[in-house]
Amino acid sequence: MSPAHPAPAVGFDPGAAAARATDAILRDTLHGTERGVVVDSPPGAGKSTLVVRAALELADAGRPLMVVAQTNAQVDDLVLRLAEKNPELPVGRLHSSDADAYDPALDELPRVRTSAKAADLRELPVVLSTAAKWAHVTVDEPWPHAIVDEAYQMRSDSLLAVAGLFERALFVGDPGQLDPFAIVGSDQWAGLSYDPSASAVSTLLAHNPALPQHRLPVSWRLPASAAPLVSDAFYPYTPFRSGTDHGERRLAFAVPSDGSGPDRVIDEAAHSGWGLLELPARHTPRTDPEAVRAVAAVVRRLLDRGGAATSERSPDPSPLTPDRVAVGTAHRDQAAAVRAALAELGAAGVTVDTANRLQGREYDVTVVLHPLSGRPDATAFHLETGRLCVLASRHRHACIVVCRAGVGDLLDDYPSTEPVQLGTLVKFPDGWEANHAVLAHLAEHRVVWHP
Repeated sequence: MSPAHPAPAVGFDPGAAAARATDAILRDTLHGTERGVVVDSPPGAGKSTLVVRAALELADAGRPLMVVAQTNAQVDDLVLRLAEKNPELPVGRLHSSDADAYDPALDELPRVRTSAKAADLRELPVVLSTAAKWAHVTVDEPWPHAIVDEAYQMRSDSLLAVAGLFERALFVGDPGQLDPFAIVGSDQWAGLSYDPSASAVSTLLAHNPALPQHRLPVSWRLPASAAPLVSDAFYPYTPFRSGTDHGERRLAFAVPSDGSGPDRVIDEAAHSGWGLLELPARHTPRTDPEAVRAVAAVVRRLLDRGGAATSERSPDPSPLTPDRVAVGTAHRDQAAAVRAALAELGAAGVTVDTANRLQGREYDVTVVLHPLSGRPDATAFHLETGRLCVLASRHRHACIVVCRAGVGDLLDDYPSTEPVQLGTLVKFPDGWEANHAVLAHLAEHRVVWHP
């Protein structure tokens, strides 16, 4: 079992620390003179809550604003949150001309107006859309304010395309998540101040280093067992704490262990927050059938054992239902293989997706197929820091990693060899170092299994 938990720091009030940070951010946003304010948010720190609150306060102050998000799902979620917080606030949802351009639930909100034309929504206090849609909008007068959500996942060329639409902006994002996606190579721009594939925030700060920068200091998602590892491994320069203490969250099962590897790793994770189900070392195809079956077996047992989660949200235990469990993989074909294996076991309703698509989502328990499991090499894709960070930071109670033995040796055989280019910011920590840190921690919670 895991070693004793360290004693919590005396005198740290997570709610007060988060409130102080939020007050400073809103003060700079509403009363500052700089054209931009940047906020770094670790996983589960209340980024969306901050975006909604800032939007409401700007609207209450009579300052029209536009909100930029990166996907339609993110935009729709923010619209629903705004309507929930202030049902009387007129909100515009700018969308594309596609048939399913937005969530139909928005049609049920009386104060939300939807349109494919920005001119139809211009007089509303808040208008929301994706960066891709905003890029096609032209205006005679810019909005006084903008809020850019998931700003680290926005490419700088996307920011350039919308920068003329607003006068001042609040940029909120998670610097530890996956870098912006580009479908073409970007080596020819590496090191240049106008690299279009760089994140909007990195380019913004390269040209405006004096902009106010803030960080949210508390993760309300990650438990006290997870925040120290995720903070140290992925956010060494912007550390954060968990909003809860050891013992405030519990994961218990009505059905006792049957002694199998999946049950033993489930019990370890329920006790310590982490579990590593280690399969025999072997080079395998990417959709390693044995590892896929192991992931499915862990999920099936999680559901069969009648799990219940207790947390600060409610004194009553909440059943560990399929919608509160997720499986994370590096590749889409791996996710498809896990879905097929779960279907064979009759485990429906569990989210199975890649790290890219799990960003921003939250579950009680996650089961992760390690990106380097069974691989003969360690490519830049599999070593990308953000990928492992996303997979290790979606859970409120426990994370179980399924991996073949030998990844530590693989990392030593494939040290980081990416070329260093002048003028580029060195990503720290790099994927090699982050993987070693996570594996060292998981080794304390290892269950060896030979299926």
